[in-house]
Amino acid sequence: MQNKYQKPTGSYISFMSNKVKEHGGINLAQGIPGFNPPKELTQILSEVSNHKIHQYAPGNGNNELLDLLVEKYQKEYRFTKDDILVTQGGTEALSLLYTYFNKILTKPFSALAFDPVYESYKYLPGIFNTAFVPFAFGKDSSIDFEKLENTCVKHHVKVIFLGSPGNPYGKIWTKNEMDLLIQLSQKQKIFIVLDAVYRELYFDKAPYIPLDQFSPYLFYTNSFSKLFSITGWRIGYLMAHQEHMDNIKSIHDYTGLCAPSVLQQAIVQFLKQYNFGNEYVSALRKKLSRSYNHLANELKKLGFEIPETKGGYFVWAKLPKEFPDGFKFAIDLYEEKKVAVIPGEHFSENATNYIRFNIAREKSEVDEGIERIKAFFT
Repeated sequence: MQNKYQKPTGSYISFMSNKVKEHGGINLAQGIPGFNPPKELTQILSEVSNHKIHQYAPGNGNNELLDLLVEKYQKEYRFTKDDILVTQGGTEALSLLYTYFNKILTKPFSALAFDPVYESYKYLPGIFNTAFVPFAFGKDSSIDFEKLENTCVKHHVKVIFLGSPGNPYGKIWTKNEMDLLIQLSQKQKIFIVLDAVYRELYFDKAPYIPLDQFSPYLFYTNSFSKLFSITGWRIGYLMAHQEHMDNIKSIHDYTGLCAPSVLQQAIVQFLKQYNFGNEYVSALRKKLSRSYNHLANELKKLGFEIPETKGGYFVWAKLPKEFPDGFKFAIDLYEEKKVAVIPGEHFSENATNYIRFNIAREKSEVDEGIERIKAFFT
């Protein structure tokens, strides 16, 4: 008989989500939105699919989409179309950048991200046979920048990944923290990759993203996946300084080539006609905030400890003391109540008693998940 607590060799996120796909249940595991895309966007997709745009898109991206992105970001920095590359989702943007770093950086070098760590930041370096260094936040999510610099020097860190809000822990970086990180990167010649997938999915106040300090040491990635609930479309983009972009694009020519033509054009039409989707995104923020507060409050009643966050897709929660093993908890919760969650150890060796919950589901599904979790505790 197979041991039900046998741990997967690959992604815990795929492992737990596949259980729901095969056997049903409530998916609070994978960061897949449970919301429909804007109905206007899907209607536009239906219309543009009848046009003659079914062949390769321009490698750099749909020209109208590039123009719209320049317009969107012009208040932060004087970007041009040449500074932007459309990719197959935010994940391709990250992997493309790391492919480039691996090509130009003197080895050995390390990549660093902040613990608990999103899986792409953690596992990309290993694919390229480079080292990865997790760096833990201090109390109240603070950062000891002297310790961080010492760690970077000691481990020859040349790449730092971060998101604001983050995943799985939705920390939003302050302007002072971002300023200090920029100073560190320039002093130690470290590339910073700002993963802005959740940038617009804040609960109260928009996070500061230092595009006004754009330089050859700063790279920016984003996507439309979470913003418009279209994770299956795989349309993302990255921005890089002119010093790097030509070489990044040359790698893209032989790895990704281009993002889907029809889907890019549908997004173009939607952004033009509906003010960059601001109405949909505003409503989405409210949904996420309500779900976060509701789930966090109910988990606290059950004995979970939850560091407060102000944005993103997830509740990051420390289990009650009677549950020291997050993996066992996740398996038992699914086996008994068909609620899928992600064990914290997937994101940090120090988080074996933590769980990540996805809040990007409709209220009815979050409510049902809460009731099943309560029943698991009784």
